[in-house]
Amino acid sequence: MSHSLARRSFRRAVRALLLSGGLAGAVAAGGAAPAPQADVLITGGTIYDGGTGKPYVGDVALKGDRIVYVGRAAPMQAAQRIDARGMIVAPGFIDAHTHADGFLRSPDPAQRVNAAWLDQGVSTVVIGVDGYGTPDVGADAARIEASRVGTNFIPFVGFGAVRQQVLGQDARAPNPQELDAMKALVAKGMCEGATGFSAGLFYAPQSFAKTDEVVAVAREAAIRGGWYDTHQRDESSYSIGLLSSVREAIAIGRQAGMPVHFAHLKALGVDVQGQAPAVIAEIDAARKAGQDVTADQYPWLASGSSLDASLLPRWAVDGGGVALLRRLDDPATLARIRTEMTENMRRRGGPESLLLIAQGFSWTGKTLEEVAAQWRLDPRDAALRIIRQSIEQEKGRGTAVASFNMAQADVDLLMRQPWIVTSSDGSDGHPRMFATFPEKYVRYVRDRRVIDLATFVRQSTGRTADIYKIDHRGYLRPGYYADVVVIDPARYAPRADYMHPRELSVGVTRLFVNGALAVRDSQTTGATAGRALLRPTPAHCQLHSRLVS
Repeated sequence: MSHSLARRSFRRAVRALLLSGGLAGAVAAGGAAPAPQADVLITGGTIYDGGTGKPYVGDVALKGDRIVYVGRAAPMQAAQRIDARGMIVAPGFIDAHTHADGFLRSPDPAQRVNAAWLDQGVSTVVIGVDGYGTPDVGADAARIEASRVGTNFIPFVGFGAVRQQVLGQDARAPNPQELDAMKALVAKGMCEGATGFSAGLFYAPQSFAKTDEVVAVAREAAIRGGWYDTHQRDESSYSIGLLSSVREAIAIGRQAGMPVHFAHLKALGVDVQGQAPAVIAEIDAARKAGQDVTADQYPWLASGSSLDASLLPRWAVDGGGVALLRRLDDPATLARIRTEMTENMRRRGGPESLLLIAQGFSWTGKTLEEVAAQWRLDPRDAALRIIRQSIEQEKGRGTAVASFNMAQADVDLLMRQPWIVTSSDGSDGHPRMFATFPEKYVRYVRDRRVIDLATFVRQSTGRTADIYKIDHRGYLRPGYYADVVVIDPARYAPRADYMHPRELSVGVTRLFVNGALAVRDSQTTGATAGRALLRPTPAHCQLHSRLVS
């Protein structure tokens, strides 16, 4: 062994001793330093540490909620040893955009374990996205954490939540007092630990906001160090078009003075398929000009939404569900709605491209075309029947739809970009909730080789942590939190599909969340060690006490 290599090995050993407390205990006892101790030692796995370095065979040691060693041969003993030969050892995955709220907020402790994500190897989920994040971030996060959940969670404060609280469902601009009220709510959410400000400008009532209104409200998050996370106004050709929508999102970030992160970036619908290169060019140009612009993406060709969001004109839902029902009861207004639905259905690829995925209904698992034929209705009228029934029964969930409207070439090209990370956009009824990360591994890494394994891990861990500045997570490094996944590359696979969307994934042999064993051999253990990952209170909060009092 060379002198330099020996010195490096010695330094690693001393660092591990210090972190484990072994050296300090030995010195205090006045004796020779014993072999350092750890709670768990994962040995012989192929380590992908979340960074850009090459993978290597080595060991990872955990003590309490921290990683205490990462390297080729751990100089320590442990209470538990895990033989990871032939396995992938990586940081716990971070899902950059989820709708995991239903599990995390469930009154059922078994649901709060969040097995849908844990069994994919996910240890941290981002919530409050698409503009739905509550401004009561502190109290909400405390409630979720106190109820004990299986995954860590990162909250955003949402434009939709604050706009609805101030303006309801109305399609109008705020007056100065109302704008101040919205700004105060965003400031409150940021000061209580939100990572940033999310918006879903495609969805009513957020879609009623002009760009300058969004900028004014987003700036309250910007001055407190937040990100602008956007379900952009148009991923297709509904309103301003995909490319104009990309430019608007970038302009909002530039004018507000904050990073921009595109949620579930895609080219959706027959009118914009093939426009991924132009989208990439817009983002690359902004980045070259010095703006911080990133995106996440899910590896599915079908998006997930609702029939009303997919097919109804936005003016029809001004004022909410009750107002929509009044319009449907007026023959002249109904005729206008049906006319615009024709075009919206065309851009989505027709009724045969819309799979109804809400669980527990007579139409579950059928296309809109099939349901319309069964009911002997025009597809537009079949959709309106489902929408009306959902509103009248106040369930609000019967309209969920998977829309098959993306081109494989676009998905592949976006996935290769250096500013893309992985997200599920997981919502009930779509297999992406239960299967996004193994789907990406099997289809895009193993079978089609669109990206390599190292890129897959980085897009699911360290790069996401870098974008959101998640403290001491996303990497396998001494001193970082012990979110660690061990995956069998031969068995890691999705089980959910569009007809069976709630099947748990397989192939995770171990997953630790904050040092607690959450998954063993594709089975959740019941551990609920998840934490609220809140940002430290920004300094500007004290300068704007008027807004957050």
